[in-house]
Amino acid sequence: MLRFVVGAEDLLRTRFALSPVFELHHLIRALASPHRQGVPEAWLARLRPRFAPLRADPAVDAVLALHMPGSGATFFSPPPQALGQTIEDDLAALRAAPPAAVRAEIDFYLRRRDITGAARTVLTGPDVVDRLADLLAAAWAALLADDWPRLRLLCERDVVHRVGELGRAGWAAALAGLHPKVRWRDGGIDLLVRARRETGLDGAGLLLVPSVFVWPEIAVFADEPWPKAIVYPARGVGTLLEHGPPEAPPQLAALLGRSRALLLVTLADPASTSQLARALGMATGAVGDHLAVLHRARLVERARSGRSVLYRRTPLGDALAG
Repeated sequence: MLRFVVGAEDLLRTRFALSPVFELHHLIRALASPHRQGVPEAWLARLRPRFAPLRADPAVDAVLALHMPGSGATFFSPPPQALGQTIEDDLAALRAAPPAAVRAEIDFYLRRRDITGAARTVLTGPDVVDRLADLLAAAWAALLADDWPRLRLLCERDVVHRVGELGRAGWAAALAGLHPKVRWRDGGIDLLVRARRETGLDGAGLLLVPSVFVWPEIAVFADEPWPKAIVYPARGVGTLLEHGPPEAPPQLAALLGRSRALLLVTLADPASTSQLARALGMATGAVGDHLAVLHRARLVERARSGRSVLYRRTPLGDALAG
């Protein structure tokens, strides 16, 4: 068991962020492996034709080689800095990785894994960082760019929920339901993972990263260059992966119109106008107009959260959507 010891300063400095590149690495491994890594077969079947041209690039084998059960090279999965993290941010951080640190991590895996042929050539080449970054950029465009807006919405909604629980009832409530392998106990966080040690957060706080493709497991970062971090499945991710995005029921669409029906179905959890627009591929102004109609009909309510206005269904909206 790994245990994070939490001090008073850590409670103030804990934050949330997203890591698009972490999602991409996990998806690449799922597509390249005979094991699904928790990703449903329906998702993999949809993406395999897009992955096939990429698979021929030896840089894919290089990416796969820099991972072992319970560990992975950190230079090409840099720690996220914000909730609004983008794949462009991640790839820029990758390209800026210190060459000495990159070489040290690559050498670590070269010594411990039987890496031969074209993959070894990629990993020992002077342009290894550019080769890996170019491969990840192409993989993002082919595999995740289309789905990311609604996956990001799912993760952002999880953050809204956790922050609300943290403010309402403290750490124990915020961590409850995070994952069966995570629990708050006696001023610290117990993590049921392979590592066996206790480490303090040392006033730097904890980084919490909601994820889609880590489901149904967690990932824990306890070593540099990452801050102490837990990557955990976002709420509702199992339903999304197994059943796909919400759709407007025909009867509800006939009553309200398809766009308003889809918004009402989507608003089981809070979301802002801009989040809904990104996730559903609609114009922000159109979403705002539809939400105004739903609000006047008392099917949704709104509340300010920081600089954003969040909408969610009212009990009347729940009844109608159901």
